[in-house]
Amino acid sequence: MERIATEIKLKGDKAIEQIPSLKDKALRINLNENIYGTFAEIGAGQETVRHFFRAGGSSGTIAKAMSAYDKDFSDAIYGTEEDGRYVTESRLKKMLSHEVRLIEERLDRVKHPNKMFFSYANTVATIDFAKQFKGHGWVGVKYQIEPDEDYNEIILHIRFKENDARLQQETLGILGVNLIYGGFYKYNDPKKLLRYLYDHLDKDQIEIDTINFSGPRFANVDNRLMSLQLVKNGMTDAVMFGPDGNNILPAAILYKKNILTLRGSFRPVTKVNMDMYEKSLEMFLEESKVDPDNTLVIFEITLSNLRSEGEIDERDFMDRAELLCSLGQYVMISNFQEYYRVVEYFSSYTKARMGLAIGVNNLIDIFDEKYYRHLSGGILEAFGKLFYRDLKVFLYPMKDENKMVINSENLKVHPRMKELYKFFKFNGKVLDIENFNTDNLEIYSRQVLKMITKDIPGWEAMLPKGIAELIKRDKLFGFSEKKELEEKN
Repeated sequence: MERIATEIKLKGDKAIEQIPSLKDKALRINLNENIYGTFAEIGAGQETVRHFFRAGGSSGTIAKAMSAYDKDFSDAIYGTEEDGRYVTESRLKKMLSHEVRLIEERLDRVKHPNKMFFSYANTVATIDFAKQFKGHGWVGVKYQIEPDEDYNEIILHIRFKENDARLQQETLGILGVNLIYGGFYKYNDPKKLLRYLYDHLDKDQIEIDTINFSGPRFANVDNRLMSLQLVKNGMTDAVMFGPDGNNILPAAILYKKNILTLRGSFRPVTKVNMDMYEKSLEMFLEESKVDPDNTLVIFEITLSNLRSEGEIDERDFMDRAELLCSLGQYVMISNFQEYYRVVEYFSSYTKARMGLAIGVNNLIDIFDEKYYRHLSGGILEAFGKLFYRDLKVFLYPMKDENKMVINSENLKVHPRMKELYKFFKFNGKVLDIENFNTDNLEIYSRQVLKMITKDIPGWEAMLPKGIAELIKRDKLFGFSEKKELEEKN
């Protein structure tokens, strides 16, 4: 894919930045006499190293380029995988570590005191012949910024969107050049490095759904915040974190699972959220074909809930994610405003049962036509997508201004939506959570947040065990120690 020497990034009508051509990027690497390393590419040709060969001056950069396509050869070089698969993060890491070790063994540091060694690797599967699976892969680079410094590492997972294997190969090659160039010349600003991965690429060509930075140059990088950038920049629709707070590949955790989802602001997580979680999970596990050992609960936060004055409040995001993970939960950050898009996303990974645990206000919003005006089929199209997988909604009640408990039997939707609501209600799609804790109906996240920021006493009792202590310890959500010091004095 040939390009002119530079391209211009536009913001509105203003040129804001020049993008080096792929040839210029590869040539800059090649002409740096201290950058030297290897390329190991499996599954889509040697598409990345091809750019460096064609740019000129590659003999000063490329120590070796290889493709161990045969599985026996690959196993002999890199070892076997327990699960027998080859397009995995584990395989990529073995490739990177093996190639770096060979560089260190075969090239004398005394002879090459100024060399910054690197290894680039990818293991991918492009679109299959029947075009049923578009393909995916793992891509990474392990490299030095100083000769006597430990290695840095950038590893990412990609999903191809194009329907032609040749186009996917070209896209992979472009991404590889961008990654190596960014690693060496943009490492001091990982957010920019992330954006530059799409130089000369469009979002409809490739999706990056997981990325992790490690090493001395990235010691202060929070990979969860980098994942947030993936969603914020439109590089992927959703990212996930495990109970340990680390990034996880959605496909790896969602595959063939029964999934129960709770959407909320969780600002902060309260006893209401956890009561909804516990009671809805009990009901979900009673559903037919729901295996407790194959069930996953996801706490989902939409990107719109992370915005403050029009921008992503990253500190706020960290506060919410850390608290949910501390409770042993899986967290997903998505750009899905509508619920049917959440279900569509999960359906790409599993055909098993799914459930949504939501509050009354959220259910009323689902039956609001204004959210579906962009669909040619309107609300009917959305509901067809929402419930076609035999999805169940577990409804948590609320109290109205008259202290009356509102549930599926007495909630009010728009008059035009009454019959549609009755259809889903009487067909067992909406189930009331009945054994709820009535004391929790007086707890509202917004009220708790206000109490925290305004130093109003009593908010601790509204939160799950241990959460108040974490908020105080880490000064989350604007918590101040002022009140506690005044009380002690």
